[in-house]
Amino acid sequence: MADEKTTHFGYQQVDVAEKARKVADVFHSVASKYDLMNDLMSGGAHRLWKRFAIEVAAVRPGQRVLDLATGTGDLAAKFARATGPTGEVVASDINASMLGEGRRRLEDQGIAGNVEYVQASAEVLPFPSNHFDCVTIAFGLRNVTQKERALAEMVRVLKPGGRALILEFSHPTVPGLKPIYDAYSFNIIPKLGRLVTGDEQSYRYLVESIRMHPDQAALAKMMEEAGFCQVDWFNLTGGVVALHRGFKA
Repeated sequence: MADEKTTHFGYQQVDVAEKARKVADVFHSVASKYDLMNDLMSGGAHRLWKRFAIEVAAVRPGQRVLDLATGTGDLAAKFARATGPTGEVVASDINASMLGEGRRRLEDQGIAGNVEYVQASAEVLPFPSNHFDCVTIAFGLRNVTQKERALAEMVRVLKPGGRALILEFSHPTVPGLKPIYDAYSFNIIPKLGRLVTGDEQSYRYLVESIRMHPDQAALAKMMEEAGFCQVDWFNLTGGVVALHRGFKA
C-alpha cells in the first residue's frame, strides 16, 4: 500500500509531487485532439452524458457556476447560455493547454461576456467561500492527486443549498459488461490514441486511471465525509459512467 509520500499514476506508484506534473504532461499532449478522441472512444456518448449532467444541474439565469477541469469547455458553454448575461460561469483547469483550448472554442461560439477563465488546482481554489450556486467537474476528479481536498474545496465555495455534480468514469454494474469494457479499454483505446494523437502512453494512463478511481459507493462516502449531504448518483451506460450529486447544508 502506498504511503503518504506516494500516490498512483495509473498503475504506477509515483511521488505525490510528481503526479501533478505527469498528469499535466498527459493533457498538454492530447489537448488539441481531446474532443475528437472523446467522440471516437465513446461513440459520441460523452455528449449524452454531459447533456444529462446539465439537466440535473438545473442551472437558472443569474446563478454562479464553477466548472472545474473544464477542459475544452463543453459544460461551461452550456452553463454560460443557461445563466445568461446576469449570471457568472468560471471555467477552471489546472492545465494551461486545456484551458486555452476551451477558451478558444467558447470564443469561436461567440460566448464571452459571462465566462471567466482561471487556471487553478481543484485542491486549492482561489475563490471565496459560499460563492457558487453549482460546482461541476466532468472526467477530472480521477486525475486529482488529493481527491479529499478537492471535495472539501467544492463544499467550501458552494453557497448553502448549492449543489455539486461529479461526472466520472466508474465501475460497470451490468452483469457481463466488465470484461467487454476492459477488453475494449486496454486493447483499443491506447491504439486509437497512437493513431489519432501519436500518443499511446497518455491514453494507456487514462484507461488505468479509470480503474484506480473509487467505485460509486466509495465516491459517495468520500463526498459525505467531505461535508456533502443528500448524496446520490445516477449510473449511465451500465455504470461505465456515473453522475454523483451532493448538496451543501
